[in-house]
Amino acid sequence: MLKKLKIGTRSSKLALWQAYYVEEKLKNAGFQTEIVHIETKGDKILDRSLAKIGSKGVFTEELEEQLRTQDIHLAVHSAKDLPSEMPHDLEIIAFTERERVNDVLISFQQDISLKDNIIVGTSSTRRIATLKHFYPHIQTIEMRGNLQTRMQKLESGICDAIILAYAGVHRMNYDNYIVEHLSINTFTPAAGQGSVAIQVAENLDKETKSVIQNTLNHPETAYCLKAERSFLRTLQGGCSVPVFALATIQEGKISLNGGVISLDGTQFIQKEMTSALDDSIKLGDSLAQEILALGGKEVLEAIKR
Repeated sequence: MLKKLKIGTRSSKLALWQAYYVEEKLKNAGFQTEIVHIETKGDKILDRSLAKIGSKGVFTEELEEQLRTQDIHLAVHSAKDLPSEMPHDLEIIAFTERERVNDVLISFQQDISLKDNIIVGTSSTRRIATLKHFYPHIQTIEMRGNLQTRMQKLESGICDAIILAYAGVHRMNYDNYIVEHLSINTFTPAAGQGSVAIQVAENLDKETKSVIQNTLNHPETAYCLKAERSFLRTLQGGCSVPVFALATIQEGKISLNGGVISLDGTQFIQKEMTSALDDSIKLGDSLAQEILALGGKEVLEAIKR
């Protein structure tokens, strides 16, 4: 078993929070650790939306290359940034316990909400399409960059508010600027939102892999994210497609709520299904097939065109 683990991470403050969180747990399990900072395509290109860059692996490719060369032993990702398909030589072995999953409205003006005629900054096609469907009076502007950069842009006055995942806002201590917690029934989150994923090369030695997994994996979260990622994989949705999925567990059963929205917000297809915990991957695939049959196929084809 390896005694020292090199942990690969992006360099933003939020990515480093995730890496230090993982590092602390691994140190408690007896490992020596080293944090390795890696810049990704998504960090370098900030003047275009993810949809225009081509979002597959935009925040992960460079980390994955270093896993293959063993310059790092594990990569720490926001689970929602991971492509739905894993390369054959890499695998996800753990999902950390999930933070609250909802989106939040952030502003320096405490008295505004989405009911007002405001300008909202976001680069998420899911959030833009959701706003067009439920809040067609809202204007949106492109908002890329790390959380601190977005807060600076907001403060400069280019928009009235921004929409972000609660998890990142909370981890960066920006809770004071939350003016509205957005309902998960309206703003159902992206697959994986709120959890940290641990990726390794398949050829990492089994004993090391097993200890990492036992230390970091939260079983309930893992069931949920496997269902959500299976849904995403069947739909072939990524960061550039307005697809949403949220799994929850109650009384030993897993329920998955998922769907797709057309880019203009006019078509909103959503459904929920439930299964046994051990069928979580099958559940994701089944729900995706149902969404495709309900008109999702045509919506996705229009988006790709």
